[in-house]
Amino acid sequence: MDTKMANRADYTEQETENYSFGDHVHVVDPTFYIPQLDKYRKIWIYLPKSYKHGEKKYPVIYMQDGQNLFHASPPRNDEWAVDAVMDGLIREGAKEAIIVGVDHAGEDRLREYNPYDSEHGKGEGRAYVQFLAETLKPFIDSEYRTFKDARNTSIAGSSMGGLIAMYAIITYPDVFGSAGVFSPSFWLAPKIYDDVEEKSALLKNNKVFFVVGDKEGSAMVRNMKRVYDILNPDGKNTNVAFLERADGKHTEWFWHREFVSFYQFIAPLFSVE
Repeated sequence: MDTKMANRADYTEQETENYSFGDHVHVVDPTFYIPQLDKYRKIWIYLPKSYKHGEKKYPVIYMQDGQNLFHASPPRNDEWAVDAVMDGLIREGAKEAIIVGVDHAGEDRLREYNPYDSEHGKGEGRAYVQFLAETLKPFIDSEYRTFKDARNTSIAGSSMGGLIAMYAIITYPDVFGSAGVFSPSFWLAPKIYDDVEEKSALLKNNKVFFVVGDKEGSAMVRNMKRVYDILNPDGKNTNVAFLERADGKHTEWFWHREFVSFYQFIAPLFSVE
């Protein structure tokens, strides 16, 4: 068996699924190949309920930690349930969007979502972001009815996923028009400050949403505010938002709740057919 097939077999053996999901949440591929890392990963997709009834196109949000994104049956304590949030927003008249979720790498998550080397090992984040922008996005655009431009393409994540979302938008500002940076683990990647400073001028037309909770610790708040201040030094850049919530904790229920504010912030960018 060649290395590629062996890696796929290893990943398949690790896959377990004990939950069911709504009929508009699907698995695109249980073992989607990541050529940049020679790995396989489950890819999920949320399609608005209107998708199957027409031919219109939709914006796309790419999100990390796909295992925890969607509402499962039976319910889980560690889920964002973004499909339920989106369904509710759409019922209230919000623009519709597709959401693509990428499973994290398990024990390799701290390396895969970090573009820099750390005490956890060699950072794989550069290759992972390249996968999102140059492999996964073209595939999704070819298989689903999407608006392909940056205004209609967003990236989001929490904790390490927030770190890699920030890195993705400064690395590919012409691919990702907006980013949701939830409770980012900037503390593990101090070089992010220099890279944001160096590339901040590239984000003049991009939207970045930051959110953090006071119960996550003063260092978490301070680190996120540092990046926000780089992007919005005089406080006049309306394309950058900073939300600090007194009751916020480093947990999925908090990110589930704040997804509404994130979506309302980026949705004005999105096209409607």
